[in-house]
Amino acid sequence: MENRTMLTDLYQLTMMQGYLVNGYQNKEAVFDVFFRSLPFKGGYALAAGLEQVVEYIENLTFQEDDLVYLRSLNQFSEEFLEELSNFRFTGDIDAIPEGTLVFPYEPLIRIKGRIFETQLLETAILNLVNFETLIATKASRVVTAADGGSVMEFGLRRAQGPDAGILGARAAFIGGCQSTSNVLAGKRFGIPVSGTQAHSWIQCFPTELEAFRAYAHTFPDRCLLLVDTYNVLKSGVPNAIKVGLELEAEGHHFVGIRLDSGDLTYLSKEARRMLDEAGLKTAIIVASNDLDEETIFAIRAQGAAIDAWGVGTNLITSKDSPSLGGVYKLAAQGDQGTFYPRLKVSENIVKITNPGIKKVVRFYDRAGKAMADLIALDNEVFEEGKPLTIFDPIQTWKKKTLTNFRTRELLVPVFRGGERVYDLPKLKEVQTYARKELDTFWDEVKRLTNPHRYIVDLSSNLFELKQQLLLTIHNDIKAKQGVE
Repeated sequence: MENRTMLTDLYQLTMMQGYLVNGYQNKEAVFDVFFRSLPFKGGYALAAGLEQVVEYIENLTFQEDDLVYLRSLNQFSEEFLEELSNFRFTGDIDAIPEGTLVFPYEPLIRIKGRIFETQLLETAILNLVNFETLIATKASRVVTAADGGSVMEFGLRRAQGPDAGILGARAAFIGGCQSTSNVLAGKRFGIPVSGTQAHSWIQCFPTELEAFRAYAHTFPDRCLLLVDTYNVLKSGVPNAIKVGLELEAEGHHFVGIRLDSGDLTYLSKEARRMLDEAGLKTAIIVASNDLDEETIFAIRAQGAAIDAWGVGTNLITSKDSPSLGGVYKLAAQGDQGTFYPRLKVSENIVKITNPGIKKVVRFYDRAGKAMADLIALDNEVFEEGKPLTIFDPIQTWKKKTLTNFRTRELLVPVFRGGERVYDLPKLKEVQTYARKELDTFWDEVKRLTNPHRYIVDLSSNLFELKQQLLLTIHNDIKAKQGVE
């Protein structure tokens, strides 16, 4: 696996040297990875990227050429570089499994260990989790809009670099896409690959019909023809029908056609009628052309006869919401196993962090539907069957009493003492899990536009701890101002 140790921001290294110089390197710290707002103005996000985080941690070691480069910057001591030469992660990591629906402020990953180690992880973890979670969420929305139609990820050529194309294809598969055009992603992750021909293939032959016949000769049982190079209804579809009937007469199965331009609703309806009248009722119609979830939803609402969707640019670049905005914040500091909560204060209320070592508890009704999430202190226990009143941490008068529920803690152990204790599921298993996860949420939460806001509250104990710390900090500041 690729070594990403140097995939970091310079200030992580300068802080690490500062910890060493000031004798803080063995102080313990707990960091949370979370995001503050949902992308796409949607109702949920789909966690992804944990497998790449695990690979990053397991390959975390500074190599000799890394140390040579850092020495050349002339700002790091030899003592510090010697520490880096022996660097290994020896802490604990808990994480929410990939494919889980997640919401703002919930710790997606919780990292505990020496501050010298935990500080380094910030940049790479955010890079990996932010991107894949964003693309998995976008893909899930596209798949929801397709409502049972197959979705193919076609974004490699428009992705912002090779890594984005490869990891984006992986995340899109988690989100429900059934295949990718990206052959390297197919090889690396076992994702089914799909694709036929481009307009250039059609243009290379004297006529469209000859191009279709040549492709059918090459792939007689995988023949899906691109019909919009010249004229969809007067040339492309009639020629595809001729070739399709020839294949069927020879005992092969004609797969269908692809539309890549024009009014996809009208063209698909007409193409469906023509295919059916010709006896090619099992031939499918695939649509592409700068599609996203809103376009797919609108086209389907107009009765388009489209069976599968190729989605590229808008998916792989998450065009309408280009970043997730996940952050990595200190939640507790410790010394010899005793931890103290830490709080970041801001005049912007959304940037005030939740202190302490926390967990996320999901509450389900007896039918298996998710009712609410609670961000709670790690040592809290919630008895199933015992009524529990929860409240909005901002609008505290908004309360809800949960009864007859079952609970599930979302964070699971991934590393203990630097050793992995979590078995990474296969990618297909993650996709299946994500689909089941979506089924546990009401359709109103998954609505593409103006979704219902799913309840995510703080436990009473965590809320009170946060208020106490805010009050203490406020009083300390007032006292210092009085002295001055």
